[in-house]
Amino acid sequence: MINSFFWAFIFFVQHKPLLGHTCDTLSHWQAYLTYATSVLAGAQNGIEECKYQFAWDRWNCPENALHLPNQRGPRSATRETSFVHAISTAGIMYTLTRNCSLGDLDNCGCDNSRNGKIGGRGWLWGGCGDNVDFGERISKQYVDAVETGHDARAAVNLHNNAAGRLAVKATMKRVCRCHGMSESCAVQTCWMQLSDFREIGNYLKVKHDQAQKLQFDRRRMRAGNSADSRGAIADAFSAIPRSELIYLEDSPDYCARNASLGLHGTEGRECLQHGDSLSQWEKRSCRRLCHECGLRVEERRTETVSSCNCRFHWCCTVNCENCSQVIVKHVCSRKQSSHGHHTRRRVRGPK
Repeated sequence: MINSFFWAFIFFVQHKPLLGHTCDTLSHWQAYLTYATSVLAGAQNGIEECKYQFAWDRWNCPENALHLPNQRGPRSATRETSFVHAISTAGIMYTLTRNCSLGDLDNCGCDNSRNGKIGGRGWLWGGCGDNVDFGERISKQYVDAVETGHDARAAVNLHNNAAGRLAVKATMKRVCRCHGMSESCAVQTCWMQLSDFREIGNYLKVKHDQAQKLQFDRRRMRAGNSADSRGAIADAFSAIPRSELIYLEDSPDYCARNASLGLHGTEGRECLQHGDSLSQWEKRSCRRLCHECGLRVEERRTETVSSCNCRFHWCCTVNCENCSQVIVKHVCSRKQSSHGHHTRRRVRGPK
């Protein structure tokens, strides 16, 4: 399920004229709906990638990752929500670009603007390049339109949206095809192609880990003068590269359950204890999710029964045996306190 922010987001774009024009013709309206479908699919891809990237983190990209745009109260602007904005925007741009290149959208197609030009020694531009300029333009007009505010939070969200779009471009790769007698590859034609979306997720996960907290000139912000406030915001952004993620607020304690913030905590979360193909990050998941949050690792065994060793008998029956399998999972569980006293948690900050 896509989170509540994006259901509201899709509702917003479905009731906003496409590209600033009234959809007063059937062709415009059909194209509008087609774009909206790609936007929805792209946002969903972004959220699914977010869940993959943070599967073994204390914050694991829950459904309520973002508040509704019109929800009362301050919206979160943490390191984690910076990633959500970036990966969702990247997913939308990625899907629009891919659908354009496949011919699924009206009024766009491959990027052949450089075809025939010399690209380097022994190769020319050619083929069907992915039209990222189209994907960037349409995704920007859909996604950035959600940010109607003029405060620092809106500026941060717009910055992270742009960083997500830049990530799509930064991870593109050049693909070439050989030409020549007997596959001699005397000449190659090359084009730029989108990378796998997992590479974009990996790229933005590194940006998340390196995200910078925005620092303002507090004296200018407190002055109450709108021009001074805008100037302080502009100065703060001037020192941050456009490709980097930024945030305003420190992350809450993701170890603990907090109903008001919609945080479930790590109690009951599964972690990984054993496995030959586990990464170092996965191997440390029990320490990160359980031990460092003041919880213990509990082993839970579940026996499942399924059909196995099935044999076909002529004619016409299939006989199977019942095989049992014990599935072992490790979950974070509350420590047993002595004499009714709670065990103190040791927290090393959000992960």
